[in-house]
Amino acid sequence: MVEELAQADDAVAACVDDAAWALAEDELVAALDAAHRLEQRLAAVTLALVREIDGRGTARAQGASSTAVWLRERLRLTVPAARRLVDLAAALDTGNPGVRAALANGDITVDQARVIADTVATAHTTAGAQAADKAVGVLTDWASQFDPTLLRKLGTRILDHVAPDIADAAAHAALEAEARRASRDRHLTLSTLSDGRLRLTGVLDSETAGLLRAAIDPLTAPNGPDDPRTPGQRRHDALADLCRLTLRTTDLPEHGGDPAQIVVTTSFDALARQLDAGTLDTGFHLTAETVRRLACDATILPAVLNSTGQPLDVGRQRRLITGPLRRALVLRDRGCAFPGCDRPPRWCDAHHIHHWADGGTTNLANAVLLCGHHHRHLHHNDWTVRLAGDGHPEFIPPAWLDPNQIPRRNHYHHRT
Repeated sequence: MVEELAQADDAVAACVDDAAWALAEDELVAALDAAHRLEQRLAAVTLALVREIDGRGTARAQGASSTAVWLRERLRLTVPAARRLVDLAAALDTGNPGVRAALANGDITVDQARVIADTVATAHTTAGAQAADKAVGVLTDWASQFDPTLLRKLGTRILDHVAPDIADAAAHAALEAEARRASRDRHLTLSTLSDGRLRLTGVLDSETAGLLRAAIDPLTAPNGPDDPRTPGQRRHDALADLCRLTLRTTDLPEHGGDPAQIVVTTSFDALARQLDAGTLDTGFHLTAETVRRLACDATILPAVLNSTGQPLDVGRQRRLITGPLRRALVLRDRGCAFPGCDRPPRWCDAHHIHHWADGGTTNLANAVLLCGHHHRHLHHNDWTVRLAGDGHPEFIPPAWLDPNQIPRRNHYHHRT
């Protein structure tokens, strides 16, 4: 087998260097079909090898805690992907020769094989071996027409075709099986990149997916027709808003004896003069402008150091706009005060109009409520904010936007 796979590898390597642009259109499509078919047949070989390695206990013999962990190191897979590979290999080896043969022939894809194996297992449990055998044939035929997602939906009613007398009872069992699979496959991976950013990957179960969508969808709407953010950037900012809101609650458990918070370390000179200095408690750096913006937020714990590196002020959030002062600010602004914004108070930061690092005081006359988006916007653009004679905030647009720089107000929260 090793020699034959080496020959196949050489053949595929030769194709990599071939000029696809020189193929006629029918040859191009035929080559794509052949490559895809070969990919599925190789997957069948891979699954057979994984099953044998798992059955022999090779992973544990080599010091790994499980075959999935061993595959992660050997093939550089994620553990959830490796676990799904092991599970599918076992499913095809025990009671699914028809599915294994269809994959080996290139008639179905790996994802379709996983759907068919799951569906057939449910059919076997609820209706017996004969119904399961019929289900393999029906689902394999459907696989030539439908993608894995639609195939799974159709599979929830497979017993209507192979055992109609028990289909209703089986539909309930299939729903429960789907719930178990969703619970089994749920995961969230947080991968720290070299520059401090975080890559999120994962699969949410249906309930959690519904919770996330319900929470995040209202926050992803564009801020007007001129919002330059992409949909992905809006979802990113919505997730940040959710995190800020959560940190403002008192319901989170303590972490290491402290309330849930992030810590930013900087020197006072860097903060006051806006030099490029600031470090998260995770060890990654931030610009001083970002630190100044974060310092407005009561969920951030700034640790300000003097010139010798000694802590000057830790726990600065106690001097920010909290308690009765924040309640007074909410009563005055009723939400984000930026013109045209409708975000409610719970989504807002208390921003110092005259920054505290520049000598600004912490009082109602030096504060304004801003949502996360407009808080960032104010710190990174040429807008300015002040309190008018009646004590309400007004915003001065930059000259490039309005040459007359006529002050603007938020009228959304004061319509009633």
